[in-house]
Amino acid sequence: MDMQDNGWDSSATGWLAAIGEHGDFSRRHVLDGPMMARVSDRGFTNALDIGSGEGRFCRMLREAGLDPIGIEPTAALREAAQARDPAGRYLDAKAEKLPFEDSSFDLVVSYLTLIDIDEIEAAIAEMARVLRPNGALLIANLNSFATAGNWRRREDGADYFVMDNYLEARAEWVSWTGITIRNWHRPFSFYLQLLLASGLRLSHFDEPLPQGGEAFRTKRYRRMPYHHVMEWIKPGDNRPETG
Repeated sequence: MDMQDNGWDSSATGWLAAIGEHGDFSRRHVLDGPMMARVSDRGFTNALDIGSGEGRFCRMLREAGLDPIGIEPTAALREAAQARDPAGRYLDAKAEKLPFEDSSFDLVVSYLTLIDIDEIEAAIAEMARVLRPNGALLIANLNSFATAGNWRRREDGADYFVMDNYLEARAEWVSWTGITIRNWHRPFSFYLQLLLASGLRLSHFDEPLPQGGEAFRTKRYRRMPYHHVMEWIKPGDNRPETG
């Protein structure tokens, strides 16, 4: 496998057509609400959006009163973000090597990007590094149960979900309309161990249910956990003052 090619350069046009201005079903009806609930009225002033794509969530963060920066290594997506948000800041960078000083951000966001990152160990360490003490790392990810399986159909036409090889981390190619990209499946414990080892503290976890949207999609999203939302806090310096 050529680890330099994750499919995003060739899939950018298809992605922009599919995501539009407002996002796909999972973003609009499953994740946006819970994600913004963890952002609003929290006192955050600035934010870093890891893998900001076409800039949709950066624009949402700005509407919530934050000053966001997006990093996006796929040129076509980054250029689209800048065109849609001329006043925004969208940089050519990767999560594995963030071009920022330590303790630079109140909030770091990974919105469905952990599955795209090859060097996940370095990336999570970098996310923790650029967080200020008491800052939050907010993650939306494909649930590891979902990435370990797929839907199948019985002879009677009923759909069912099959999961296998859950404990085996692996990169797999996935395709849908105009898009072919490489996603990672990793056991949930793998992510948790990395986040705990980085010194972060879990403060919130949810497997959100869909709210609204097409009935057939809503029904399927209620049958198994497609996504989860986590918030991790970087502990502050609570050492007692000395006189």
